[in-house]
Amino acid sequence: MRVTRDELKNLIKNKLNKAGLTEEHADGVADVLVHADARGVHSHGAMRVEYYAERIAKGGINTNPDFKFEKTGPTTALFDGDNGAGHVAAKLAMDEAIAMAKENGVAVVGVRRISHSGALSYFVQQAAKENLIGISVCQSDPMVVPFGGAEPYYGTNPIAFAAPGEDDIITFDMATTVQAWGKILHARSKNESIPDTWAVDKNGEATTDPFSVNALLPIAGPKGYGLMMMVDVLSGILLGLPFGNKVSSMYHDLSEGRNLGQLHIVINPEYFTNLETFKQNITTTMTDLNNIKPAPGFEQVSYPGQRSAQREAAYMEKGIEIVDDIYEYLESDVVHNDSYGNKDPFAK
Repeated sequence: MRVTRDELKNLIKNKLNKAGLTEEHADGVADVLVHADARGVHSHGAMRVEYYAERIAKGGINTNPDFKFEKTGPTTALFDGDNGAGHVAAKLAMDEAIAMAKENGVAVVGVRRISHSGALSYFVQQAAKENLIGISVCQSDPMVVPFGGAEPYYGTNPIAFAAPGEDDIITFDMATTVQAWGKILHARSKNESIPDTWAVDKNGEATTDPFSVNALLPIAGPKGYGLMMMVDVLSGILLGLPFGNKVSSMYHDLSEGRNLGQLHIVINPEYFTNLETFKQNITTTMTDLNNIKPAPGFEQVSYPGQRSAQREAAYMEKGIEIVDDIYEYLESDVVHNDSYGNKDPFAK
C-alpha cells in the first residue's frame, strides 16, 4: 500500500489525537514517525501507532506534560519530559541544544523522564539542518543478552550522528544490537522469518522465528556490548534514571510512565574550523566513498544515510509504502485493540 507523505502524517496525527494527545503533540509525533517510514525504517514508523494509542489511552503517556528546561551550565542543561510523548520532548530538547551550541560552541542536553522517542536520525538531522553536528543516544528496555550471557540486561540502546555537507547530510543511526526490536515486530507483522544472527530463544539458541525471540544479540559481540553499556551510562546513570535491567518495559504496564533517558550532544563546527570548509570536506567524504571500487555483489559504496535518503526521494515521488493492515487500522475508527496491555516485552 502506498500513500503520500501528507496523507500518512494526517492519518497518524488523527489517530493519536483520538487517543488523547493534543493536536500539537500528535502532529509532533506524526512528523517523527513519517520521517522513519519515508526513509524506509518502517520498524519506527506507522506500525508503532497502535501501541502509542493504547499507552496514551491507558495513561502511560502524559497528555498534558509539564515540560521543564533547566540550564545547569553554559553548555549543559536538563529537559524534563514529565513522561509526555518522547518524540515531542526530544525534539524540543534538541531545539534548545541547537540554540546553546550556536551561542557557545557545544551543548550537552539530558532529556529525562520521557516515553519512547522513535528514530534518533530525526533529532540529529535537526542539528545538521542548522549547520551543526548532532549526536544522540537513548536507553531502552532490557532485551539484549550481554556478550557471554544468557539473560537480557541492556536494551538496544541506539546511537545516532549527523553532519552537514554542502547539499546533503551524512547520517548514521544504529541500534547496538544486530537488529532493533522494531525489526522483530516488523517481521511479525508480515509473518516473515528473520536471520539466525539477530536473536535467541528462551534457551539461548539462535532462532529464525520472530515469535520465538526471547532476547536480541549485540552487534559484533563484545564491541556492541560495550557500546550499549556506554549508552546506558550516558542516558541513564548520568541523568539519575533507572538503568540496565531496571529500565521499564515498553509493553508490560501501559498505564505507567516509562521514565526513559536520552542525551543530545551538539557541536558547532565554526568553533573548530571554517564552516564552509567543513561542509565541503563532508561532501568530499561522501563523493570519495561513492567512488571506491565496490566489492563483488555491490554496485556502489554508499555513505552513511545515503540509501535512506534515496528511499525518501523515491517515496516522495511514488508514495510511502506501508503494510495494508497498518493502513486499514489508521483509516478505521478503532483507536486500539488492547493488544499490548500488560504483556511481556516478548509476548507473541
